[in-house]
Amino acid sequence: MKNNLQKHFPKKAPERKQEGTGQPRQEDMRLDKYLKVSRLIKRRTVACDACNAGRVIVNGKPQKASYDVKVGDRIEIGFGERSVAVEVTAIEETQKKEEAKELYKYI
Repeated sequence: MKNNLQKHFPKKAPERKQEGTGQPRQEDMRLDKYLKVSRLIKRRTVACDACNAGRVIVNGKPQKASYDVKVGDRIEIGFGERSVAVEVTAIEETQKKEEAKELYKYI
C-alpha cells in the first residue's frame, strides 16, 4: 500500500526560502508566465503563442514558453513591425498593475 501511494503521490521537494523573510525564493519563472505577470503581454496563452511562433527572443535566441527567465535576461518581443526590448530586473509570482513595470527596464 505504501509503495502504491508513493508511486502516485511522490514527495515534494522542500521549498527554498529567502533568508530572513520566510518567503519562497523566486530565482526563475517560465517565460510565458513572466510576460503575463509583467504585463508585457496581456494573456498567458497569447504569450505562449508568441513564444511558439518565434517572436520572443531571450539573450539573442528564440525561446519556447517553458524557458526559465532569470534576472538579467534580455527579452525582445516582436509586435508586427515594432519590437520591444527589455531587461529583467526582478521576478515576482504576482504583481499589481501599477507595480508591474518594476519587473523590467526598457533597453
